[in-house]
Amino acid sequence: MADRRTFLGTVSSVPFLGALVSEIPYSRSEHKRNFFKELGVRPIINAAGTYTVLTGSLMRPEVVAAWEYASRQYVRLDELHDAVGKRIAELIGCESAMVTSGAASALTLGTAACMTGANREWIHRLPETTDMKTEVLIQKNHRFGYDHAIRNCGIRFVEVETREELEIAAGPNTAMMFFLNYADPVGRIKVAEFAELSYKLNIPAFIDCAADVPPMENLSRFSRMGYALVTFSGGKGLCGPQSAGLLLGRKDLIAAARMNASPNSDTIGRGMKVNKEELLAMMVAVESYLNRDHQAEWKEWERRAAFIARSVAALKGVRTEVKVPEIANHVPHLHITWDRTRIAISPQEVAHRLREGEPSIEVVPGTKEELVIGVWMMQPGDERVVARRVCAVLKSEQATGRTSPVSA
Repeated sequence: MADRRTFLGTVSSVPFLGALVSEIPYSRSEHKRNFFKELGVRPIINAAGTYTVLTGSLMRPEVVAAWEYASRQYVRLDELHDAVGKRIAELIGCESAMVTSGAASALTLGTAACMTGANREWIHRLPETTDMKTEVLIQKNHRFGYDHAIRNCGIRFVEVETREELEIAAGPNTAMMFFLNYADPVGRIKVAEFAELSYKLNIPAFIDCAADVPPMENLSRFSRMGYALVTFSGGKGLCGPQSAGLLLGRKDLIAAARMNASPNSDTIGRGMKVNKEELLAMMVAVESYLNRDHQAEWKEWERRAAFIARSVAALKGVRTEVKVPEIANHVPHLHITWDRTRIAISPQEVAHRLREGEPSIEVVPGTKEELVIGVWMMQPGDERVVARRVCAVLKSEQATGRTSPVSA
């Protein structure tokens, strides 16, 4: 509790953003020119979540205002990088910080920092790794679809499963230890113990927390725990630019990551450009996030889920349950199941019809036995549209008894 109070005390000192900061997501703004219609691109109702393929979250008005402000003036980019990094570190309560071009970029830059330090010759040579440490310790079940961002630097993963295996594997060629936060429940070495081992072995530990706000306390939790580097996505719960992320951590490693990044030429991160718009918008996104009424937001998410649940539960054979994932996207999700003898349609076909209908609706992908609806990225009123459309699809099959063309 002491750590929580300290963090909340830090948050309370952040200048209040007044009317610019919304407690719940804001409604769609009106534009004179309909760009998506011109291009033949269909906007969607996001009943899924902060998936990159669905363009993450929406920037809040104050973040958009910061972006537009930055777009109208020139600055020296390194000077702005320094100032924004210092401000974000103060807000969160970590030693140092930088804005990256997404969490995947942070993985590459953080790994490069652990390998090269401030050695400019090594920085210019990556991913050619002669004379550098090239091994990264990782739990076997923490390998994931984004670890290519780490392998970009020319490293080799050394997979372990137990504390004993990790201590044996650690050696003079170990550059870094990597932990995937959402895999914590399935790994045998838990998040706090992993940080403890990194301290004992004097090897920097890097934790990927891309989708792990909320809760707000996570922004500072892992740095306090002892992780040398932490990354969060900017375009998920923080509602900053989808093209931005945060890399937080030790001052020397953040400085080395900056040296490996744009605008520095001949570096592995030269293509991972972050301009003044992302920098300022990401800073304001952090300010805004820390000042939100998180309890009010949560109640709004629960209200949306309850509205949809009441609507679909009126159909015979339909069951609903609200679940909150333990880690990553830790927000209410509505799970809908139904008696397939009463309603002969699969969840995949329901999702297909929602996607193809008007307006197009995306739900949480990859579920086979149930329909999962994420409510936190919806805009006001979307819950009514989603409820109506889901009911219509299920009713149509309840009435006709047709067999779905998509298998269960």
